[in-house]
Amino acid sequence: MPYYPRNMHGYGQHPPHPHWPNDAHIAVQFVLNYEEGGENNILHGDAASEAFLSEIVGAAQWPGQRHWNMESIYEYGARAGFWRLHRLFTSKNVPVTVYAVATALMRSPAQVNAMQQAGWEIASHGYKWVEHKDMSPDVERQQIQEAIRLHTLATGEPPRGWYTGRCSVNTVDLISEQGGMEYISDTYDDDLPYWREHNNKPQLIIPYTLDANDMRFATPQGFNCGDQFFTYLKDAFDTLYEEGKSGMPKMMTIGLHCRLIGRPGRIASLVRFIDYIQSHEKVWIPTRLQIAEHWKNTHAFVKRDLVPSQLDRQTFIERFGSIFEHSAWIAERAFDGELAPANDTAAGLHFALRTQFRAASEEQRLQVLLAHPDLAGKLAVAKRLTTESTNEQASAGLDLLTDEERELFTDLNRQYTTKFGFPFIIAVKDNTKGSIIEAFRRRLQNNRESEFVTACGQVERIAELRLRAILPD
Repeated sequence: MPYYPRNMHGYGQHPPHPHWPNDAHIAVQFVLNYEEGGENNILHGDAASEAFLSEIVGAAQWPGQRHWNMESIYEYGARAGFWRLHRLFTSKNVPVTVYAVATALMRSPAQVNAMQQAGWEIASHGYKWVEHKDMSPDVERQQIQEAIRLHTLATGEPPRGWYTGRCSVNTVDLISEQGGMEYISDTYDDDLPYWREHNNKPQLIIPYTLDANDMRFATPQGFNCGDQFFTYLKDAFDTLYEEGKSGMPKMMTIGLHCRLIGRPGRIASLVRFIDYIQSHEKVWIPTRLQIAEHWKNTHAFVKRDLVPSQLDRQTFIERFGSIFEHSAWIAERAFDGELAPANDTAAGLHFALRTQFRAASEEQRLQVLLAHPDLAGKLAVAKRLTTESTNEQASAGLDLLTDEERELFTDLNRQYTTKFGFPFIIAVKDNTKGSIIEAFRRRLQNNRESEFVTACGQVERIAELRLRAILPD
């Protein structure tokens, strides 16, 4: 089975209600990235200078050289931008989560002291503010451990949240294996926290943001001025706030950097945004750790008993081979095709099975039709139907027919099979005894081509109903 690991389904159409404290319509969370002193620099043992997220848009790394201007821009973040932001957040009593690079913390004792005095959460932003995409798992694992060690030395306790940022495809798995994190934020895939399993262990994920983020002041086609930043944040807040009022509250994260939003010409937009959200009722402004603690208490991890895409081939076929009546080959082909987390719901797995049914030849689909029993026919009388068919026919009272009704069904079955060459098929659970008889008579007027299409559609509907009885939507 070519398993497709990306999860394109998530919570689907009906996300859970987060039940934020005090029935808040929205949770707004501010993240301050502290990277100054942890960026690429040959003084730090790196091969080249930094090139990312500064006033020098489009900068290139300088191999083997220091970049004086780049260093100075980062230093502004530590020397001036941080303190401007510290005054803003403390004066307005706004909780903050700091994504702190461990080596940056070790070079900023005054800033660490200020973070702690303000009661800010200090989460880990990795060992160094460098790219991890080409890093081997062993090296990245060592750097994770060193980041935790330095973080503990700098703050007095290990981090309880993690965000690498310039991560690798292995980062989330490695942090999950390391353990000890209340949450990981190296994803951008949802408006709510969610649970992710790795090696049969649950890990809470609190997605981060790259759109409501001041980094776009330093990227092409980003924010040119504070007004654009404020408008974007306001529009995002207004949209999510209205969703919350309608019964679907979400989370909004704002990503900030000392050297970017800490500039005087930009921070005014952040001041306006804070004032704007504080003018609304039912707005919760927590740290990410507070969100994690709330989510664990409100939406504790529940392990699913049946996850189709995680089954081995034999178990998958045993479990789903009867969804299409006496046609296990459909489940076999679905397994041998591409399965993914999106196929772990009733609708998702039905899509995978239905696709194989539709892709089959007309003769193969005819054999599926022929595998279905007559309604209230001889097999039903003899109690030789499959468990699924027995329950389905009983749901419309077809197991309790009078002699006159049984005779009518026998006659209709005979007329139908004589004309079309396959049994009458209908999703019994969608119908009553009366509507089934009416459908019998109506469909007898069809030609074979149109009735074949109708019958195949009913086969798919029966399969869907069977899956909905055993899998979540």
